[in-house]
Amino acid sequence: MFTGIVEELGAVVAFEGKDAGASLTVACSSVLVDASIGASIAVNGACLTAVDIASHQFSASLAPETLKRTNLGSLRPGDSVNLERPTRAHGRLDGHFVLGHVDATALIYSLDPLGDENWWLRLCLPQDLSRYVVSKGSLAVDGISLTVAEVENDLVSFTVIPYTYDHTTLSRYHPGSRVNLEVDILAKHLERLIADRLHRS
Repeated sequence: MFTGIVEELGAVVAFEGKDAGASLTVACSSVLVDASIGASIAVNGACLTAVDIASHQFSASLAPETLKRTNLGSLRPGDSVNLERPTRAHGRLDGHFVLGHVDATALIYSLDPLGDENWWLRLCLPQDLSRYVVSKGSLAVDGISLTVAEVENDLVSFTVIPYTYDHTTLSRYHPGSRVNLEVDILAKHLERLIADRLHRS
């Protein structure tokens, strides 16, 4: 489990497509401090397993489903990625509950300056995810925990503070960029519980 608080920007060293899936190598430092082979690391919000670790990089295998659901398949050497280690049970939950299970990708509609280095980000929500997104709720965007400021039809908007803009991949994006989305897992559980109750009544 993660929190959506990005610890480090990594850089893609290599991306190798295979007959089924792919292999991804990322250069980084902070997230490797206490990592071992088999450790989970969120890359742009997708939980990956480190299958090889060197002094300043790690490699992970990408399953076909991961490539289908995320934007990781479009990564190329030199691209920046958001990285986060799993949260510890005794640690602070500074963002929100993020599982690292990407639901879908979305396109950035606009990213406009608000003044004082703040930004207004708007995304086009996939129709089947819109029911899980509410004003003042949380949404993981490429692994970044963001608070929803406004929802209008299929557009969801966020205010991005200077620190988040400077320390994540958001500063490298533009309209048309594709980002990973993970909706709040609590909303999914509530929907299932209510549906089951209605079905039984």
